[in-house]
This record gives sequence, C-alpha cells and structure tokens, in this order.
Amino acid sequence: MIKVNSFYFEIIEEYRECFDEELFAQRYADILDKYDYIVGDFGYDQLRLKGFYKDSNKKAELSKRFSTIQDYLLEYCNFGCPYFILKKIPEDEVPSQIEDDDDVELTFEKNKLQDVKIQPTIQDTEK
Repeated sequence: MIKVNSFYFEIIEEYRECFDEELFAQRYADILDKYDYIVGDFGYDQLRLKGFYKDSNKKAELSKRFSTIQDYLLEYCNFGCPYFILKKIPEDEVPSQIEDDDDVELTFEKNKLQDVKIQPTIQDTEK
C-alpha cells in the first residue's frame, strides 16, 4: 500500500516493474486527488501521470473512465513503454487494510527464526 497526500493507493497492474514510490510521490499533484485510478507511464525517461474515474461515475467523460485505460495506453503511450496502474483505496476501507498489513508483519516477525539452523551451545559447555 502506498500513501501520498493522505490518500492510500494499491498497485493493480505493473508492466516491466517500473513503479518507484519516491518518484511517484514527487510527480503526484493535487489535481489527481479527485481520480479513482492513476496511470503512470514512462516516455523518454519521464514519468507521466493521468487520472481515471470508476466506470460507475456517470458524470465523468467517457475518455476518463477506467474502461478506457487500455485505449489510453495504446494511443497516447509509446509502444511497449513501462507503466503502472494504481487504485485509490476509499477512506472507509483504509483502516481495515492497514490492520491486515499489520497482521502480516507480525506473523512474519514471529516466524523469523523458524529457519535458523544454528544450535545454541551455551548449555553444552556445562558438563
């Protein structure tokens, strides 16, 4: 999960492993706050960001809806360029997502020493 300007995002697609959170945070502008999805593509070593709305948003222009992202990538991006698609997580879902992530980290920490094969020798010296 990525946090930028008090909004949380999750990566739903990443082509050519191009996502860089630091670069995304630098290029992110407040105008993108209103969009539900953000597409980032690289052309001439520059990150370009474009926002899209959910398909259920009837007030949005057709060319700015989620279902037209594929058309945008084909028409406006360089052929085969690296890109990623982020989905904004609604505010009411954020606390549950964060709690789920914390649970995963805790179980990872508990299992950290599970694969260690070194045996302690302190007790073996007392014979």
